[in-house]
Amino acid sequence: MSDWVPDVLGDEFEQRTLPLGSDDQGDVVATLVRALPATPSAPNGWERFVRRLRGKAVDDPPPMLDDIDVLYVHGWSDYFFQKRLARFWTARGARFYALDLRKYGRSLRDGQTPGYITDLATYDEDIAAALEVMAGDPSSPRERRLVLLGHSTGGLVLSLWASRHPGRADAVVLNSPWLEFQLGAVRTAILPVVELGARWRPHDAAPQVDLGFYARAQAEVADPDDPMDVNHEWRPEHAMTVYAGWLNAILAGHTRVAAGLEIDAPVCVLLSTRSLPPTRWSNELTSADTVLVVEEIARRALKLGSTVTVERIDGALHDVFLSRKHARDDAYARLGRWVAGWAAARQG
Repeated sequence: MSDWVPDVLGDEFEQRTLPLGSDDQGDVVATLVRALPATPSAPNGWERFVRRLRGKAVDDPPPMLDDIDVLYVHGWSDYFFQKRLARFWTARGARFYALDLRKYGRSLRDGQTPGYITDLATYDEDIAAALEVMAGDPSSPRERRLVLLGHSTGGLVLSLWASRHPGRADAVVLNSPWLEFQLGAVRTAILPVVELGARWRPHDAAPQVDLGFYARAQAEVADPDDPMDVNHEWRPEHAMTVYAGWLNAILAGHTRVAAGLEIDAPVCVLLSTRSLPPTRWSNELTSADTVLVVEEIARRALKLGSTVTVERIDGALHDVFLSRKHARDDAYARLGRWVAGWAAARQG
C-alpha cells in the first residue's frame, strides 16, 4: 500500500493507492483521497446554542463534527473532484475521504474496462481497504464515527453496503442515489433477459443513448467564481459504455432496494424536484434531473430504513451540488440543517 502523496486536486488534498489484487485485466486498485480539517474557527450560533442546552461552556467548543469521518463514493462514469463538497465537511471539523472505486478515475489502469463489475458486493473490498486506512490515519487518535456520502450509483453501492453492515455507519447522506431503474415499472420484466445476457455474453455493449446534454447542462450553470477542473478522460461528456454484466449487477441492486433494506442509521436523501428526458436540448435541462426519475427515487428512498429524510431541491441537476447557484446553495443549506440536527441529537 502506498503512502499519502499530493492529489491532482492540489491544495489540501492527498491521495493513497489501495491494492486490491488482480483480475483478468491486470492489477486492480482503488484510490482514497483525503482532506483534513483546517484550524478550528470560532463557534457559530448553532454550536453556542447546543453548548448552552448541554450546560457547557459556550466559548471555543470543539467543531461540530470533530469525531466524524466522511467517506464519499462517486457515481457512474465519474470520479471525485468536488472540492467545495469536501470543504463543507472539513469546515465543521470532519475528516473527509473520497474513494475512486476500482476502474474509475484515479484507479483506472491501461487495458481495463472502465467501471466494469458484475456484482456490486465486490466493492466491499474497496470500502474495507478505505476504512482500514481511515482507521489507521494518525491525524486524530480519537474514536471516530462514520458518515457515508454517495452520489447516484455510489448512493446505491453505499446503501447496499450499509444494509449488509449494520452498526458500521452513523449516518448516510445520498445525493440523487440510483435506487431504481429509469424504467422501474418494467424492471422485473427485463431482468431475466439481462441476467441471461450477463451469463452468456457479459461484455455485450448496449447502444449509447447519452447525447451529452447532462454534461452540457453542468457547463451552462457552472459558477465562474467556483471553477471545477474536470478530467474528461475520467468523467467523459458522454457516459461510459454500458455492458450486460454491469447492467445485471445494477438491476440486482435495484431489486434488493425494492424489497426493502435495513439501514440502521439516519438517512438523508437530496433530490431535484423534477426530471426531464434529455431527448433534445433546451434550457429546461439546466434545472432538472435528466438522469433519474426523481419521483421513483423518492418512493424507493423510503425503502432504505426506518429513519429517512427526503429533501427536494427546486432547480437542481442530477448532482445537486453541481447545480445553478441558487439550487446549489439551497442543497448545502438543507444538508447543513440536517447535519446540525443529527449532530445535536447524537450528542444530546
